[in-house]
Amino acid sequence: MSNKLVTPLLDRIRTPADVRMLPESDLRQLADELRAETIDAVSVTGGHLGAGLGVVELTVALHYVFNTPDDRLIWDVGHQAYPHKILTGRRDRIRTLRMAGGLSGFTKRAESEYDPFGAAHSSTSISAGLGMAVARDLKGGKNNVIAVIGDGAMSAGMAYEAMNNAGSMDSRLIIILNDNDMSIAPPVGGMSAYLARLISGSAYRSMRNLAKEIAQIFPKSIEERARRAEEYARGLATGGGTLFEELGLFYVGPIDGHNLDHLLPVLKNVRDAGEGPILVHVVTQKGKGYAPAEAAEDKYHGVSKFDVITGAQAKAVSNAPSYTKVFAESLVAHAEKDDKIVAITAAMPSGTGLDLFGTRFPERTFDVGIAEQHAVTFAAGLATEGYKPFCAIYSTFLQRAYDQVVHDVAIQRLPVRFAIDRAGLVGADGPTHAGSFDITYLSCLPDFVVMAAADEAELRHMVATAVEIDDRPSAFRYPRGEGVGVELPAIGTPLEIGKGRIVREGTKVAILSLGTRLSEALKAADQLAALGLSTTVADARFAKPLDEELVARLAREHEVLITVEEGAIGGFASHVLDFLARSGALDHGLRIRPLAFPDCFIDQDKPEKMNEVAGLNAASIVEATLSALGRQNEIGELAALGVQAAPTPA
Repeated sequence: MSNKLVTPLLDRIRTPADVRMLPESDLRQLADELRAETIDAVSVTGGHLGAGLGVVELTVALHYVFNTPDDRLIWDVGHQAYPHKILTGRRDRIRTLRMAGGLSGFTKRAESEYDPFGAAHSSTSISAGLGMAVARDLKGGKNNVIAVIGDGAMSAGMAYEAMNNAGSMDSRLIIILNDNDMSIAPPVGGMSAYLARLISGSAYRSMRNLAKEIAQIFPKSIEERARRAEEYARGLATGGGTLFEELGLFYVGPIDGHNLDHLLPVLKNVRDAGEGPILVHVVTQKGKGYAPAEAAEDKYHGVSKFDVITGAQAKAVSNAPSYTKVFAESLVAHAEKDDKIVAITAAMPSGTGLDLFGTRFPERTFDVGIAEQHAVTFAAGLATEGYKPFCAIYSTFLQRAYDQVVHDVAIQRLPVRFAIDRAGLVGADGPTHAGSFDITYLSCLPDFVVMAAADEAELRHMVATAVEIDDRPSAFRYPRGEGVGVELPAIGTPLEIGKGRIVREGTKVAILSLGTRLSEALKAADQLAALGLSTTVADARFAKPLDEELVARLAREHEVLITVEEGAIGGFASHVLDFLARSGALDHGLRIRPLAFPDCFIDQDKPEKMNEVAGLNAASIVEATLSALGRQNEIGELAALGVQAAPTPA
């Protein structure tokens, strides 16, 4: 803990049971100390800050009112769960957030019994909570299940599917809608707090049920008028609750999520209701209590290390533009010449760089919210009308729309262009955000063009290539972070479809790289040359269609072929091996070693460390080559070259 922090109440908290020992009058001070501790911790580690600051009071209130961990508390996405982690026995490790061997930046079942469900992708909490509630009922249990979901996550269809299912059942489930940006919320004050407390109480619910029974005796018109009168009395007609009521949820709110005097009685009422499902609408302010966050446009959603006093973030000096920026600027350049180019993002305009495109072409930029499935089919619809949609989605999030990619795009051969950001390992965000599977799940689709950029100049050419592909779907993938510093053309030149390139000629060993491991392949070639092994290095460029001519040549003219890709088993190497097997190239002694991600999830660390664990650095390539040649005894000579042998993945 930082020496400048004075947190006498928080210092007494080891678990939520300690919170429940405090008098209610102390909870305001505890919340203030918890907010200060959260700010101080994230200033050291970086990470998601604004969302956590917005739920400090709510976190304290939930752990005070509910008997966690017996009562299940599920945080949707999990990026707002840092205060929760501090209160649940992890304060001594909170400054290891997102670091190697440290706490996850999201909720994680393996980390704590207070994390009943792991998260990192949004909109799963209600589904998971309903499953837990039904399991409790089947077992005859009495514990509560609480799902906390933000207004952004409510834009995903999965949340409505879950609410619709929950509304058709009688399982006791408490949903907390953490609303920090919704326009449906009217001003929150003492009257709304009083009404929320009143309608969440048992007396009101009993009278409501009795009134419903009585109303059913009267003609339908009178019953309908009574229902409408009650809706107006409860603020449903203007407060947004009607939608939730129609889904079968008992709606309470809105209430001030920073006012413990408002929160505590309502949470106690819904805890003791003995019925469900209930939705409590809580209005909060993202970044609450930290002036730099409150003043920032993004409310300090995600930050690097920063100075607590000034809020200034420590930004590394950039030696090269980020891949994301190169993509965005390339797309803008082509859109200047082609008014059919449109761009779609699923709630990630800045993360995908489409905020730049949107500034230049606001009428051609579409942020559809956290709705990847809709984004893909929306893009497909645009494509049917002759437009050129670029659907920019992180690899890890595109997984959520796979059925739409297959059914709505691939089968119909619609020319949707997928810009796949965050391909490969992503560092501190860990396995939930790694772009591990897109090569595999896209390359198996008929007539799909799948590209992977080796550097930022190649990315620029691949954007140009995608613009020109107008008879089938295409995708190009690129990693998080900066490029390698190569010279960039003003605008890209379309590549020949399905053709790779030779980067370095050799005679003994061939390294065929797909994506940004090309630089490591070139380093490996230098090290192999020092061991007397002449090495060819090729950039595949395309996972599909495969450059069969290039692959055949590499197999024919070399003793060893190493493939390298930043993706899971079943991807690029599988297509290479399939072609070699069918063509008979494996019948004459070719030694081939595929290097891909190991068959495990790799925990968060610095990207270079993660690639070392994955076996995708120069040392791993050299080691695989020597092993293929039966020269394992020479691996020790790598030390003389200053090369560390690759570790074995856990």
